[in-house]
Amino acid sequence: MGNLLQRHRPLRSLTVAFALWKLLLLLVLAACPGPGYDTSTTLLAGIGSLRNLVRWDPVYFVHIAEQGYVFEQEWAFGYPRLQSDSPSEIALVGVALSHLSHYLSVLVLYGLSVTVLGRDTPAKERVCLLAAALHIITPAGAFLSAPYGEPLFALLNFAGYYVYSSSTGPRRVGRLLGAAALFAVATTVRSNGILSGFLFASDAVRELHALVVHGCSVAALARLLLIVIGGCLVALGFVGPQLLAYRDYCLTDTPRPWCQQALPSIYAWVQEEYWNVGFLRYWTVSNIPLFLLATPMLVILALSARWGVSTSSPISRRQPWLLAQLAIPQGLLALLALTSYHVQTINRISSGYPVWYWYLAHQAVHGRRGATPTIRLITVYALVQAGLYGSFLPPA
Repeated sequence: MGNLLQRHRPLRSLTVAFALWKLLLLLVLAACPGPGYDTSTTLLAGIGSLRNLVRWDPVYFVHIAEQGYVFEQEWAFGYPRLQSDSPSEIALVGVALSHLSHYLSVLVLYGLSVTVLGRDTPAKERVCLLAAALHIITPAGAFLSAPYGEPLFALLNFAGYYVYSSSTGPRRVGRLLGAAALFAVATTVRSNGILSGFLFASDAVRELHALVVHGCSVAALARLLLIVIGGCLVALGFVGPQLLAYRDYCLTDTPRPWCQQALPSIYAWVQEEYWNVGFLRYWTVSNIPLFLLATPMLVILALSARWGVSTSSPISRRQPWLLAQLAIPQGLLALLALTSYHVQTINRISSGYPVWYWYLAHQAVHGRRGATPTIRLITVYALVQAGLYGSFLPPA
């Protein structure tokens, strides 16, 4: 892919690389065998040639897009409603939406990279371009081609970061609220989007500190109020669906068990009840292979988060606090994946966080040992994972 990336034509280079990579993935998926022991896809009539893309969770996504939230466990997922009665049409639109979202997120990541890292030197230009290219071959692989939430989440989360990083000057109010709105929508797609609310929480702490040190002023109070409103908007992306579910399942004659909890959350309930998700619940002997599979990505996320908050990082000198703000959410994501998620999912849900791309790109551009082999490993893993995905074989 390195030969395709030309600094003087970044958008063209990324577009060509994206098209070639997606074609390769689709060829791998098309070569996968029949449904095997996976009968869930057969429940969606007329899927046909899209069968190998509608595996695992996309069965839920396609059903949600067609009929809305019918079953309780479907509230673990977020996906837009599509106006069609044909599962095959919905699957096709879902695949197209994933490809479009992934492509746009590559371009947005490039723009975000330029905004945060700059491109005033050839080395920085290469870092920005390579980071965006890494998002094309991310370990998420086929999950960014299938009708999954990850591509749309990545687009919304990157866009939120881009708008947030540009929220200076006279347009700060609109951009800050715009970023919060994007994070809120991203959170409805994937609940880990709530981690992006850290940006507003850290800003609020800094503003409160400034009030204590420099005293109260109308301008300072207005800035703090704006940040609090932005944080509330992000929280609404998580709380809103919970309120809708509470209305449907709790304000009835036969409320569900989770309605009686101190903090009733259908999301927490279905994750625990249907997928046994919870603190250290995944820590079993049988899951050791999945922890080993997730270890490279967990290590990359941890190292890049430390790099992002380090004042000794060569890149962090340009906008040190902003880079740290973006690094900490992905560090929290890695910690949550290690302790409370199905750990192997970190290989796909990490696709919507930018700092680890910058870290690998920076290491590769500056010739750090291990960077190039890591990128090669990611490429090979993504191809193998596409074959496993299309054959309905773990991991997912």
